[in-house]
This record gives sequence, structure tokens and C-alpha cells, in this order.
Amino acid sequence: MELRRELLASCNLHTVLDCPSGTFQGAGVKTVVLFFDKGAPTRKIWYYQLDPGRSLGKTNPLNDADLAEFVALQKTKAGGEKSWTVSVADVDASTCDLSVKNPHMPEAAPQRTPQQIIDDMLARDAETSTLLAQVRGML
Repeated sequence: MELRRELLASCNLHTVLDCPSGTFQGAGVKTVVLFFDKGAPTRKIWYYQLDPGRSLGKTNPLNDADLAEFVALQKTKAGGEKSWTVSVADVDASTCDLSVKNPHMPEAAPQRTPQQIIDDMLARDAETSTLLAQVRGML
């Protein structure tokens, strides 16, 4: 947290490039690339969520064509479906959380617990049994 606070205060963190998992072999997680200039505080951060439309890996690496849109949009820091700007004033001062949260993408539905899944299955089984009994009665 202190490192992030120092980065925002003493550097202009102008771009965050969110890369998908598999971008760098062995990382096993998504990679985020930070672009900043030393000497001036951060005012706005432009985020870009890279989506090459394919799985990346050792035999299918990231290439120049995958980055073409990012390079073009970064010049003007244009907003779009995969890019947006966040004011440093909107960054939580207590955590300095710089996480990538694309405002154009719907939030993922909350995961159900195993117990909820089992309860739903049992409810559907009971409903199916009732319907089959009704059908049997019609025969």
C-alpha cells in the first residue's frame, strides 16, 4: 500500500495495461503493466483491458497485432468498451487500490455455495417428481 501511495504521489501513473493470463509463461496469473513518468503526481489513470480474442501461451504468444489497438488508443487515452479513465481522487486513499475493474463489463454473479447448489438440485428433483406424478395420473 505504501509503495502504491508513493507511486501515485511522486509519479504520473498515466496508463495501466491489463493483460490476460498466459501473457508471460510461468506467471500463472494475469499481468498488469504500469506506465508512469517520474516527477509529477498522478491526476488521471487510463486503463486498457487487453483481449486478444484467443488464449495466450508458449506456442501462441502475444504479438504486435494484439497490441495495435492499445497503442493507437493510448495516444489519446480514448474511452471505450475496453478502456476507461479513473481520476486519482476516485482511488481509495486508505488502500490505494489500483485494481482493474472495467466499468463497461457486467459484474460477475456471486458464486453459490456448495450447500446452495445442493439445495437447488433437491428442489428441482422434488419439482420433477411432482410433475412426473401428475403425468402418470393422466395416463
